[in-house]
Amino acid sequence: MLRWFRAFLPKEERFFDLFDRHAQTVLQGALALQDMLRGGDETPVFCQRVSQFENDADGITREVLTAVRRTFITPFDRGDIKNLITAMDDAIDQMQQTAKAVVLFEVRIFEPPMREIGTLLVECANLVGRALPLMQSIGNNVAMLTAITEEIGKLEGRIDDLHDIGLKELFLKHRSGNSMDFIVGAEIYKHLEKVSDRFDDVANEINSIVIEQV
Repeated sequence: MLRWFRAFLPKEERFFDLFDRHAQTVLQGALALQDMLRGGDETPVFCQRVSQFENDADGITREVLTAVRRTFITPFDRGDIKNLITAMDDAIDQMQQTAKAVVLFEVRIFEPPMREIGTLLVECANLVGRALPLMQSIGNNVAMLTAITEEIGKLEGRIDDLHDIGLKELFLKHRSGNSMDFIVGAEIYKHLEKVSDRFDDVANEINSIVIEQV
């Protein structure tokens, strides 16, 4: 009965504008991360860009949380809105943690699997950006939203594989050399894998909302 009643009440569509802004900021962060993983002298510049986009995303997240408190009718459950924007923000937070590790350890050269992971993370960000506008009319877009979230899950699995492959290659490369190079490389891989885990969390939040709304 409550769901039927809510369907006839006006909803605050500003949330979707904020979701889109946040998603585009996450995408820009992922692109900066990808550029960072190309290595070279410009690496610190791209690390700084990741951090700047993370700060921008934090500001948008605060706007969403404020809107949740002040809006009478929200597009879907308030808790779901908070969980979704928090999961999105966690993804770019983890990108920043990766960039901080790169700055801390003064890394300028990245392994091929790291660069491939960077490319896949951009794909994850693009998929999130495609999914969010569809949530304005979930009932008409269930199949597409399901397909997008499944694709994010597949990318997360591929990144897990690259993480394992990369660690093995790193071990073989450094087992008779400088152990610190292995430790630093493993730390970078750990952070990159966590970014993909956070994107998978976003996909799970979207799926949860879809299930509740149909």
